[in-house]
Amino acid sequence: MSRGTSKSFRLHIALFGRRNVGKSSLLNALTGQEVSIVSETAGTTTDPVEKPMELLPLGPVLFIDTAGIDDVGALGQQRVVKSQKVFERCDLGVIVTDGEWSSFEDAVLQKLTEAEIPAIAVLNKSDIWQTENLRQELTSRGVYSVEASALNGSGIAEVKNALIRNAPAEYLEQPVIVADLVGAGELAVLVVPIDKEAPKGRLINPQVQVIRELLDADAMSMVVKERELRSALERLQTPPKLVVTDSQAFLKVAADVPQSVPMTSFSILYSRFRGDLATQALGAVSVERLKPGDRVLIAEACTHHPIGEDIGRVKIPRWLTQYVGGKLDFDVVAGHDYPEDLAPYKLVIHCGGCTFNRREMLSRIVRCRQQGLPITNYGLVIAYSLGVFERALAPFPAVLELVQAELRESAKMVERG
Repeated sequence: MSRGTSKSFRLHIALFGRRNVGKSSLLNALTGQEVSIVSETAGTTTDPVEKPMELLPLGPVLFIDTAGIDDVGALGQQRVVKSQKVFERCDLGVIVTDGEWSSFEDAVLQKLTEAEIPAIAVLNKSDIWQTENLRQELTSRGVYSVEASALNGSGIAEVKNALIRNAPAEYLEQPVIVADLVGAGELAVLVVPIDKEAPKGRLINPQVQVIRELLDADAMSMVVKERELRSALERLQTPPKLVVTDSQAFLKVAADVPQSVPMTSFSILYSRFRGDLATQALGAVSVERLKPGDRVLIAEACTHHPIGEDIGRVKIPRWLTQYVGGKLDFDVVAGHDYPEDLAPYKLVIHCGGCTFNRREMLSRIVRCRQQGLPITNYGLVIAYSLGVFERALAPFPAVLELVQAELRESAKMVERG
């Protein structure tokens, strides 16, 4: 994958279909490269295969070639499970068929529809079978379909056009991280601690992306470490429009930043950018209902080697344990691993999700909502447990109003006993 664009900023396009319908051949034709192994033997593709490319005018996309959803046997079922997980991070689904539209294709279409993921059908191997009747049937059902032959290359351009035509609008108009909170000509002060968790020689993704977005929006940024913040603010003739901090430095930053200056964290910005800030902010309030012995899931988007004072494995558990006043049981998952059954947990605490696309983050939020489980994120739960929650939400008045209403209701319930 190129170093130019993170996978999380790419439109995720997943290819689904029965074994040996030509998904891998289609992917190779779309990318112009031998990305997936092609064989006459059904089930050649085992794990999902990813290929980044540029698809104008959409820009960077990530194709995901999945194993056949009709795979059989013990190993086949493992492949199917991995393919099913792709639905959670898919932004656009491509159902590939070679002349037959069966219950398998209907099941994929239903799953995509239920998840509100746009889908197209590619009628592959159109050089050897008639597609007219199936195309008419799909059109009557509101499914956009395209004829193609990965073997001779016919219809590949039409498939690309169909992908562009059916892509979610949000990929033509990407949501902003911070620019709307600052504005052209205004200044944001970014507090970036340099400690053992900071990558040597570089900044982490959210910090880099915030700086770049501010530059693109004709805004200014000043980057300081937390111990330099007070001195930096004193040197400014005009207060900054916003201060954004690493969540771990909340207490120090809250003490140094005047109450009149809005303050939040990178992680909270990413709750809005990648997920659903309102839902995750209300999830943080559920910390009040935690009791010693409750089980909490810590979920991280990326896989990394934890250090001694790891934020998800050490610091958040310590702060929450102190807040609750007793031992909690914590489980940690990383990457695309995520439990199907969330019933054992009282709360899910997720990282900012900077290495995910928004679809995968939202799918996890939706699953929690379906199972009646609160979900929050690192920055929000840290702010809550350290007593700076409402201040950290001040830049988002609509969300703050929801949270304050929830806190008032919780206080009334406590009074009623």
